[in-house]
Amino acid sequence: MVFLPGGTFAMGSRNFYPEEAPVRQVRVDGFWIDAAPVTNRDFARFVAATGHVTAAEIAADPRDYPGMLPGMDRPGSLVFRKTRGPVDLGNPANWWRFEFGADWRHPDGPESSIAGLEDHPVVHIAYADAEAYAAWAGKALPTEAEWEYAARGGLDGADYAWGDELAPGGAMLANYWQGLFPFANQCLDGWEGTSPIGSFPANGFGLHDMIGNVWEWTQDWWSAPAASMKRPGKSCCAIDNPRGGPLRRSYDPAQPDIRIGRKVLKGGSHLCAPNYCQRYRPAARHPETIDSSTSHIGFRCVARSAIES
Repeated sequence: MVFLPGGTFAMGSRNFYPEEAPVRQVRVDGFWIDAAPVTNRDFARFVAATGHVTAAEIAADPRDYPGMLPGMDRPGSLVFRKTRGPVDLGNPANWWRFEFGADWRHPDGPESSIAGLEDHPVVHIAYADAEAYAAWAGKALPTEAEWEYAARGGLDGADYAWGDELAPGGAMLANYWQGLFPFANQCLDGWEGTSPIGSFPANGFGLHDMIGNVWEWTQDWWSAPAASMKRPGKSCCAIDNPRGGPLRRSYDPAQPDIRIGRKVLKGGSHLCAPNYCQRYRPAARHPETIDSSTSHIGFRCVARSAIES
């Protein structure tokens, strides 16, 4: 882990997506953070020690999902499938498939394995799985503010974790999609899917893969930034250690029959592209239901005291 002494920074962005605004001054206390995402090797140790069974390995209860199609109550997870050509980018079902038997041990479907991927970030991790690992390790999941502060690496206000240019001089500084998503990945960064930790330069704080590779869970319930600005702890100059909004405000208004909370994901993934989801940036944020697991969601941990670290 790397210790960050904390400080004040400009959180958010006005240059990309509306949910990132407004830019506000935020202060975080010092904390320790994993230098890289939790890997398959790390997660395997956790499972061996605890016997933990991930959400993707448990069949969904139809009572929790009104309208579930017959036969879908089997263990599985969402796997990305490249399309053959251009598709409607407004419909993620064009490239996501729920595959029975997909889980952290089988990241690309039931016939796949993590052999040779031991140092890649673990994927197909639902929020409860990340939380269970963190508790076992004596750590916690980061808040959105802690995560963004860490991702910026000391470059306050920059669009990217390394400055204001996505690929300075043509350099690939993170694992994201180059080309037209979801069918033409030029792989200029060298990777079609996830990449081993350490494949790209660390940021200014010595942290790897804060941008791209896999999305990462935070402990904050999804809310508009304005909601956290109104929480106790706001001072005349900065918001102290914001913690997001309440559970009830995190529900997806597009699915009123499903009352499942959504947490904030940060960092983007290897599927973020210039023509779709430009979220390979510290300020970027995305809501994800806590029961979701996919082939591009992982996590890292923090510790907020010397004892935890």
